[in-house]
Amino acid sequence: MKQTGILLDIGVKIKRGAPMQLLENVTVSENSGISNDYRGKSEKRQVTVLSDESWESVCTVLSANLDWTNRRANLLISGIELQNSKGRLLKIGNVTLEITGETTPCKLMDENYPGLKNALEPNWYGGVTCKVISGGVIKKGNKVIL
Repeated sequence: MKQTGILLDIGVKIKRGAPMQLLENVTVSENSGISNDYRGKSEKRQVTVLSDESWESVCTVLSANLDWTNRRANLLISGIELQNSKGRLLKIGNVTLEITGETTPCKLMDENYPGLKNALEPNWYGGVTCKVISGGVIKKGNKVIL
């Protein structure tokens, strides 16, 4: 079943642990993932995607109003259910990503906010990891199709 949504925001990290930098648009390539993001060369984890709906559920569980960048994902989308989507293609603007799996929350999440790691674990709330199939430029507001 095809789902349609929207790209709400874009974030990159220039190195591990660095603060998130928010962008209006970004170049995505098969070789380096999202430009200027330190994880882009990783084969199965070039791009991480988080759904706004899942993030809202996490914030409800924590009784906190946290910015999505605490999750440290690259892309925030809305209108798409990511749970159990491994192997499917996610199209954002003219870019195609293959979902390689669930993003596993790490201990850094609890450094950002106590209890965040556990709150992200159920229902793929932490989002998904992706490999770039075809690159291009994406921008906030692009249509997203799963």
